[in-house]
Amino acid sequence: MRWVFVGASTIASQYMLGAVRAQDGGEVAWVVSGSAAHGAAWAAEHGVPNVTTDLAEALADDRCEAVYVSSTNEKHLPQAMAAIKAGKHVLCEKPLAMRIAEAAGMVQAAEEAGVTFATNHHLRCSGSHRAMRALIAEGKIGKVLSVRLFHAVHLPPHLQGWRINDAAAGGGVIPDITVHDADVVRFLLGEDPKRVVAQMAASGMGEGVEDSAMSVWTMPSGAMVMSHESFTHPFAGSGLEVHGTEGSIFASGVMTQEPVGEVELVTAAGRAPVEVSRHNLYEQGVSDFYSAVAGTGRAAADGPDGVKSLAVAMAVRDAAKLGQAVDVDYGEIS
Repeated sequence: MRWVFVGASTIASQYMLGAVRAQDGGEVAWVVSGSAAHGAAWAAEHGVPNVTTDLAEALADDRCEAVYVSSTNEKHLPQAMAAIKAGKHVLCEKPLAMRIAEAAGMVQAAEEAGVTFATNHHLRCSGSHRAMRALIAEGKIGKVLSVRLFHAVHLPPHLQGWRINDAAAGGGVIPDITVHDADVVRFLLGEDPKRVVAQMAASGMGEGVEDSAMSVWTMPSGAMVMSHESFTHPFAGSGLEVHGTEGSIFASGVMTQEPVGEVELVTAAGRAPVEVSRHNLYEQGVSDFYSAVAGTGRAAADGPDGVKSLAVAMAVRDAAKLGQAVDVDYGEIS
């Protein structure tokens, strides 16, 4: 499969380029960048043969079947829609769009065009998260009562830019990290948050956007979720806890792009480490995407998954702005 990469981004170079090339016959044929100079330098450094500032030029290449979108958030909608219209399969970074209805429109357009459309939620591709999901599904901790998720990190200087100072581009910790945490909870528990309360703040890094958020979510099962995201915590670490009637899962260092961290199961029998796979998260995600394209499986996170994680994140932001509980609006995505 030949790919067009839309966005000469850090995630594209550090993770997705290798993930595509790790697949049998995987090739990145084009990179599209808003900056001719940056795009040319990126393509030369990473051995991508074709570079352009004109998305239409790349999409016109009939040899390319798939498009990966990793531009700034406000560009996801028009770029993904152009790729879908061109008949390409699309793997899009989160959040899919700036508004829930726009994200749902992307899903509908892909369905009508008969192409695969997926969201690049990498965390559900990790061995640790898949092991935790299996423990919960197998009843190892009984009925889930609560989840505590802490994803407060320090955003490194090379990733700051628009994420901390450009609301129009989709900046802020909520669209950047809360959206991931929403997907993690949905993946682990198999249900969609229905109501949230929240607070957000600029705690030293955000310029016109929030850099920290805390929220509590109510699940249909009655379980409660407490979630904390930040760009400004250099030593907090990350992880999550899932507590049930018969046991608890403690996971540390697992909210990351690398196959690292530890998972422990605690029950009446005592404490036991959980064996997890250390496979590459992004290679797994691309492999799952290939299975979806071939019709032999599903994408790790499909289009509706992306819409729902966005809906939760937007509800968190709305609840923080309003200072009151907000119902999560998933639009027409069921």
